[in-house]
Amino acid sequence: MFSSRTRSTRRGNTSQVERHSILKYPHRLNFYDRPPIDDITIEEFETCALDRLRVLAEIESSFVRNRPWDELKSIALEQCKTYLPLNASSATAQPIDAERKKDHIGHFVLRLAFCRSEELRRRFVKAEMALFRVRYDSDDAIEREEFLNSRDFDWVPVPDDEVKMYNAELIAAASSYRDPRDRTPLDTQKYYKVKWTRVPDLVEKRRVFLKAGMAYVPMREQSSIVFQEFQTNLEKALEMTAKALPRLDEDTRIVPILDNLSQGFLAGVSSEWTASSSSGNGDELTADMIDDLSKKHFPMCMRNLHECLKRDHHLKHFGRLQYGLFLKVLGLSIEEAIAFWRKSFSNIPDDKFNKEYRYNIRHSYGLEGKRANYAAKSCQQILCNDQPGSQDSHGCPYRHFSADNLQTALLSLYSSQGLTAGDLPEIMSAVKQNHFHVACTRVYEITHANYGVKKGEGVGGGESITHPNQYAAKSRELEKAKVDAIKTEMKGDVDVIMS
Repeated sequence: MFSSRTRSTRRGNTSQVERHSILKYPHRLNFYDRPPIDDITIEEFETCALDRLRVLAEIESSFVRNRPWDELKSIALEQCKTYLPLNASSATAQPIDAERKKDHIGHFVLRLAFCRSEELRRRFVKAEMALFRVRYDSDDAIEREEFLNSRDFDWVPVPDDEVKMYNAELIAAASSYRDPRDRTPLDTQKYYKVKWTRVPDLVEKRRVFLKAGMAYVPMREQSSIVFQEFQTNLEKALEMTAKALPRLDEDTRIVPILDNLSQGFLAGVSSEWTASSSSGNGDELTADMIDDLSKKHFPMCMRNLHECLKRDHHLKHFGRLQYGLFLKVLGLSIEEAIAFWRKSFSNIPDDKFNKEYRYNIRHSYGLEGKRANYAAKSCQQILCNDQPGSQDSHGCPYRHFSADNLQTALLSLYSSQGLTAGDLPEIMSAVKQNHFHVACTRVYEITHANYGVKKGEGVGGGESITHPNQYAAKSRELEKAKVDAIKTEMKGDVDVIMS
């Protein structure tokens, strides 16, 4: 047996070949033909899938918001850099195999989660296709070529004499999409023959010459063959996974994780944002400040709860829980929380309040019972857990309100912040497609336009809202930044006058 170093000396690029020979995953691009066979912990199982889902959920949000491809690609690459990095094989200082193993595991876990219905499979394939295309377009040309050479795509190179025979037809097909700035002679391009059913997108757009059931694909359109092959393979794999899935039904460790993952497209996936990641505005939060804050900084779910509390002087259990934990993470101390709820429940006698409500407030702060530090509910938890009844106020308005009630509530609550009737069709379109977090993000952008937030930016970098406290914290940060900028400008004016 020869060592990898001995074999590599017979080729030109010795370091690159040697590097590839010792990598378990030699390419960044992957068709995911073989499932991972390593031992995987439950924590790794869930973490790999969640990080990948964060990327896919943002890609799907980009589709819903009709972002152009270049913008979607930029956002996807930024998300991948954060949650799913894949460095080039030449990056010797990076944990190449560990990155690609995580990518591999995450894909297969999400297959298990999204194979369960035709709708989930369709959405998963679309998002994975976009991710593969982003990586394909941004991959190093040499490494991409090595990946293509590592697989049999069953395409037949068209000989030069055949290219000349059909030169007129090939030029006519190319004229439908050829960039006028491209000066490459058409008769010098390479072509590949594949069955026309393998490039339906090119056939639909009349970008290929068809002859005897074969499509003549120019090298510049070679990626269409690759993308279609990826999609076909993934669709077949998901169907096979769906048939095998019942074997996992008895695994009480995995099924709850898969159930949670399959809801990821519904509400997005919470990012790395935490309550401690935002400094708020630096002021101590008091009970008397809540009403003003709600009008300027609260997402619709919390704004609705606050308005219902003001109207009825009461909230049912799940409403108090959802709103109370939100206020806790917002920065309301236990003393101020008790004062806030006591004032809000003005129709209830002191002895009844102390007996039935004070304990629960202290419990949510970890001061009673098992003294757990309860976190505020994320968008996914609000959307998927404790579904509200007709007399309840909790939940997500974008999901649980009727279309008419939602539009009326949006205009009532946010017209003072710049939302108009003309904004409603776009918001309602996202709601109808069950992308509730996208609708909430669009409302955030509209109501914060005066702070410089532009359409498509979300809460930064194109990221969507995935947590009510994230919405409030980002809103307060914007206000603080604007106030600080005004103070700096005023100080500068004063200094000029004084000088």
